[in-house]
Amino acid sequence: MILASKTTWTVIVIAALCALPAALTGYQTSLATLILIYALLAMSIDIMAGYTGRTPLCHGAIFGVATYVVMYYVTTAGGSPWLGMLYGIGMSAAVSLIFALLAVRTSGVYFLLLTLALGMVIWGVCQRWTSVTGGENGLRGTVRPDWLLDPTRFYFFVLAVGLIATFIMWRFVCSPFGLSLKGIRESESRMKSLGYQSTRHLVIGFVFSGIMAGVAGVMYALFNSFVSPSSVALAQSVKGLLMAIIGGVGTLFGGIVGAAAIIILENVVSSFTERWSMVLGLLFVFTMIFAPEGIVGKFRTIKWFKKSV
Repeated sequence: MILASKTTWTVIVIAALCALPAALTGYQTSLATLILIYALLAMSIDIMAGYTGRTPLCHGAIFGVATYVVMYYVTTAGGSPWLGMLYGIGMSAAVSLIFALLAVRTSGVYFLLLTLALGMVIWGVCQRWTSVTGGENGLRGTVRPDWLLDPTRFYFFVLAVGLIATFIMWRFVCSPFGLSLKGIRESESRMKSLGYQSTRHLVIGFVFSGIMAGVAGVMYALFNSFVSPSSVALAQSVKGLLMAIIGGVGTLFGGIVGAAAIIILENVVSSFTERWSMVLGLLFVFTMIFAPEGIVGKFRTIKWFKKSV
């Protein structure tokens, strides 16, 4: 019965996402596409923050690295968008591995600050390596294949990639390996005493989450056709982390809800007032006070909802 309910909810959500472009304008469809992209970033952050207990502040930089690679390879080197996407994901994996080897032996605030510093290194490189990154001017150009130029068609492409990536992340966190990450989150010393090599597990978890952030970055390159140092700045990582927190850390799917909430509020509230950032700040404050477990986490405490999912 519970399995049937989960399947029903999944089918309803996917059907709603597929029907969405029919009810939206071109601009709104592009906004929905952006939500899907940032949802992937938020979920990738949640793998570390929610399932290993280590909150990263560098995934925005990993996201931006993938975007830079696609933009450079297609617009400057004149390569294929498909190869550029593969290279972007590969580079995000390489950067994640380097970050993981440097950071996973720390925890708590030390992990937070070290990943912040690593992300700032990437920002500095993008800011100063002007011959490759374009410096403050960034890189601009259409990297989307011709058949994806239509906003609706591109939405469905991003949706397909997002569904596949989400399924892979869900299988990852529900696997025995994912459960071992939860064990490390609860008590790393106990997991070590049971024979688990926590450092190796954390490195693999970090690299996997970085690859997922890279997938989001690749989609962002196709969506935005522009990248600058702001794409790898600290604000990008914080934005993804806030999406995960508002949706619900440790829920995985909360990243989708958080991304939708923040991006919709950004665009709706900013059309009424220039102080939209204050509204987002209040949303975050109220979420921490009244629903520290996030929107999805709060719903899970409701009896009827808990029974259905």
